[in-house]
Amino acid sequence: MVSNHRPTKVIVDLEAIQANLHAQKAQLAEHQEIFAVVKANAYGHGAVPVAYAAKEAGATGFCVATIDEGVELRQAGLTEETILVLGVIPSYEAVYAAQYDLSVATGQIEFLHEAQELLAREAQKLKVHLALDTGMGRIGVSQADELQALVTFLEHSPEQFDFEGVFTHFAQADATDTSYYQKQVSKFNELVTQINPQPKYVHSANSATAQWHRDNPSNVVRMGISLYGLNPSGHELQPTTALKPALSLVSELAFVKKVPRGTALGYGSTYVSPSEEWIGTIPIGYADGWLRRMQGFEILIAGQKCPIVGRVCMDQLMVRLPGKLAVGSPVTLIGRDGDLEITAQDVADYAQTISYEVLCNLTDRLPRVYRGN
Repeated sequence: MVSNHRPTKVIVDLEAIQANLHAQKAQLAEHQEIFAVVKANAYGHGAVPVAYAAKEAGATGFCVATIDEGVELRQAGLTEETILVLGVIPSYEAVYAAQYDLSVATGQIEFLHEAQELLAREAQKLKVHLALDTGMGRIGVSQADELQALVTFLEHSPEQFDFEGVFTHFAQADATDTSYYQKQVSKFNELVTQINPQPKYVHSANSATAQWHRDNPSNVVRMGISLYGLNPSGHELQPTTALKPALSLVSELAFVKKVPRGTALGYGSTYVSPSEEWIGTIPIGYADGWLRRMQGFEILIAGQKCPIVGRVCMDQLMVRLPGKLAVGSPVTLIGRDGDLEITAQDVADYAQTISYEVLCNLTDRLPRVYRGN
């Protein structure tokens, strides 16, 4: 359930998303196009509004993780663009995926055998992208004979399958050491050259590849985290395009009180005030995706840095204030307040994780408010 009747919300700048896509598009070769990766509710930004903004900015397709994410886009009116489901699906869902004109990833001959029978029975045709495991270890085939078996099966089943693409995913395209990336490129090229003729889409470029390996011949860039204005490598490499963070997380002070020296705060009494202090309470907690481990992190309140004190609760957290502040004072947990800014990467650094996880953790309880476009 979305909690619209409290001040805590996610603000998404759709113009920033479009600016990020335009910046990436300006670096592409003529034969390359962009698929906007909008899986996981567009990394917490909201799949449908982001997809429409990306389409307007020049994206020609979308990548999702599940069938349901693809169906959501189709039902929202995005009926012409390629929608690629990057996760493998069970064969019994093949007909449903075909009915919504979804492209699906596979790397198993068993899937093709089982899906063919079901598709033939319902007179449906499924678009397929063959997944090649060149070193990521998740899905796909890694041997030439396995790949040839898949290609041959697809060639002999034109009424049930449209062999639309072949792809891989790089594990270390965002690293300063490019040796493993180059190893995967070589493996991908070795396998792809076995396919003749090649399908419409031959793709391997994720956000990191597009940023730091522009010579990659992938005819599709699957633009993920950089679409949302964040650096795929964290701090290891500097981005080659201007990135504008699109998401802010904001709230307000809900309660303010002065506590005497020696006051224990929160579960486990992990914070005890060393002196008389002003304490504020903010209506956000780990049920919203603001992790319990964020105790001690400084957020912005009325343009000032304020540390989280005590453990983050399920629905609320406490902060030490510089003085008495009014209930309703603006709070920024991610975003900009005056000259100060907190990025999702800052949150990730403190939580010892990556910005992707910070964004995807933001739950549906938080309303999404859209600006621009």
